[in-house]
Amino acid sequence: MTLEDYNAYCGSLPHTTHVVQWGESHVWKIGGKVFAMGTPNGKQLAACTFKVRPISFHILKEQPGCQGAPYLASRGMKWIQRFSDETLSDQDLKDYLAESYRLVGAGLSKKAQRELGLLP
Repeated sequence: MTLEDYNAYCGSLPHTTHVVQWGESHVWKIGGKVFAMGTPNGKQLAACTFKVRPISFHILKEQPGCQGAPYLASRGMKWIQRFSDETLSDQDLKDYLAESYRLVGAGLSKKAQRELGLLP
């Protein structure tokens, strides 16, 4: 996936914000909380880190091209880093990014969820 495609996809999700931080990482947030981190390699996405459900973490961390996210997974958080498309295609990655967005959004306070239109 290109960095441009990654940023375009994450930017298409409602109420997201983008910042470049932690070096050159393209970080996407909802309600001020991170749901995706993309590390560039030129115009390509070298690695992408995202939150997953516990069962997905258990499965993906052992798959080629994926690992438990450095720093986050070692602290018990269920985040995966995809560093090649051996297991997850670009479309699969988009599906996981959308799920990460939903998981992080669901973890916001009810007030923040209402303000962002995530709750009726």
